[in-house]
Amino acid sequence: MNEAELRKKLELLRTEHRDLDAAIAALTEAGERTGFVDQLQIARLKKRKLRLKDQIAIIEDELFPDIIA
Repeated sequence: MNEAELRKKLELLRTEHRDLDAAIAALTEAGERTGFVDQLQIARLKKRKLRLKDQIAIIEDELFPDIIA
């Protein structure tokens, strides 16, 4: 992948990561109102969020390598 493709993928992953934050918050809030929190669904979303975070870190490392002088 070239730099432009990596940057686009990075932005898409960051957007999905933010969307998962919103989904987790909405599920938690809805669960508190109804008295039933779907812990399994929340756990799945959090796991997906962690995978996205790892993918984001990999792409960021590729785009912005640490240069020790």
